[in-house]
Amino acid sequence: MIYKIYPLVVFLLLSFGKDSKNTTELKTATTKSIAKVEKVAIDVKIENTYNALKSNNFALPELKIFSEALKGFYLLKERGAIQKDILTLIDFSLSSNTKRLWVIDLSSNTILFQSLVAHGRNTGEEFASAFSNSNSSFKSSLGFYATGEIYQGKHGASLRLDGLERGVNDNARERGVVVHGADYVSESFIRNHKRLGRSQGCPALPVELTNEIIQTIKNKSCLYIYHPSRSFAMEEKLFS
Repeated sequence: MIYKIYPLVVFLLLSFGKDSKNTTELKTATTKSIAKVEKVAIDVKIENTYNALKSNNFALPELKIFSEALKGFYLLKERGAIQKDILTLIDFSLSSNTKRLWVIDLSSNTILFQSLVAHGRNTGEEFASAFSNSNSSFKSSLGFYATGEIYQGKHGASLRLDGLERGVNDNARERGVVVHGADYVSESFIRNHKRLGRSQGCPALPVELTNEIIQTIKNKSCLYIYHPSRSFAMEEKLFS
């Protein structure tokens, strides 16, 4: 009888394997479909948020950069790495002679500030082009940060930053990369030198705006520094 039962067992095993494979493929396809739907939903949500921004007569950041920043914001908020509905966006693809920093209140969809902001002296002249996470590099670091506490430093009131991307900006606190005011961040400096002044790697602000901005963004809000030279995978780099 064994010769009659054996083919049946083989058939059942093969059929089970086939069903298992089909089930796995179905699950994979379903997961991909759900992820695609979620991505579309997030993209629509972000575009709607962008279109509803109250500009306060400030220029809007580019949609692509705003979208990347907001996706990171959502992820970091979910993980508890940030707590406030405040997003600070810096676009280092722009000339340092332009106002390339935005502070956005996402709870009211309002742009609160648009400002000049300096990059590191070894990051470039008028345009930012080279970045580092290393001590004494005098270069800016890209990516997502959580804002920290205010302290009084050599530039007056300053705001500590915690880099949230391994190998990209997670040495920020150790390096002393902070938000502070500087007199070389001004329209008059641009007129006299044809470009904005540069920092030792800090996102330095105009003196007259510093206190108001750091009071707004302090204590676990999201700051994102963008540059097109970098490809970015949030899920792999961000941590809480």
